[in-house]
Amino acid sequence: MNSALAVSASGIVKRFGGRRVVDGVDIAVSPGMIYGVLGPNGAGKTTTLRMLLGIIEPDEGARTLLGNTSPREVSDRVGYLPEERGLYPGMKCREAIAFMGALRGLPWSVGRKRAVDLMQAAGLGHAVDDKIRKLSKGMAQLVQLLGSVVHEPDLLVLDEPFSGLDPVNQERLEKLILDQRDRGATILFSTHVMAHAERLCDRLSIIAGGKVRFEGTVAEARATLPLKAHYTPHHEVERARALLPRDAEREGGGWRFTLPAEGIEDLLIKLIDAGHGISGLSIERPGLHDAFVKIVGAHAAQAPEQEQAA
Repeated sequence: MNSALAVSASGIVKRFGGRRVVDGVDIAVSPGMIYGVLGPNGAGKTTTLRMLLGIIEPDEGARTLLGNTSPREVSDRVGYLPEERGLYPGMKCREAIAFMGALRGLPWSVGRKRAVDLMQAAGLGHAVDDKIRKLSKGMAQLVQLLGSVVHEPDLLVLDEPFSGLDPVNQERLEKLILDQRDRGATILFSTHVMAHAERLCDRLSIIAGGKVRFEGTVAEARATLPLKAHYTPHHEVERARALLPRDAEREGGGWRFTLPAEGIEDLLIKLIDAGHGISGLSIERPGLHDAFVKIVGAHAAQAPEQEQAA
């Protein structure tokens, strides 16, 4: 395994109750990268992250974290936001963030100062001295995330970080992730929401049924699907259907269909010759959501193997 990688896994397997919840997963995350682990609920994402962090041990395979085969030995260099959130409700935000830093070896005085700076940068400066119990769910989640980065980790691991956040706090979280990347940290996060992965990820894995079904860039994932065309005739919209590919579907005032393998020029000539004309035409690659559905395919329809809490 490549020790220069921030995170690596080779053939890791985890069984619960005789089932392979994670079944031979390989992952390679370079330093400074934002890497997404995508998959439907129950795909094995959380179990994979926990094995990478050393919270649970793989039954087979090997993994390294920041070049170390014993992840717990480098835990002070890691920030982790688990899927199960939890802060002491009676603590003030500043103290809660400093406390999480202290667990990673950061002096209290440094943690308290950084907590103020982080909260102000995240748009939460007004709540520095508020107790956790007074915060909304989204604000409390952001405070916990700030506690995960207050010690300036080399690696940040986030399990479903966008779950439960409103659009404003989702945007704040995306900015925070990008800020951490710009600081030099490596970010590894899991999600089943494609929009965040499409905007953030340098590379990603798509997991279904405990196996990696795709690994590569967002562009490479989208390239697994053919180009789509949206065509709007000048008139006689319904009659134009007879000349279009079989998969043509009405969309807005026109038709959306898969771009023919031989290109669209001959089709446009036929449409013009038939008197339909061209009021609008656009050609685009389907988004990551469509690629995800295609890649996961039948695996998403299978009964998921239940992930277990460590």
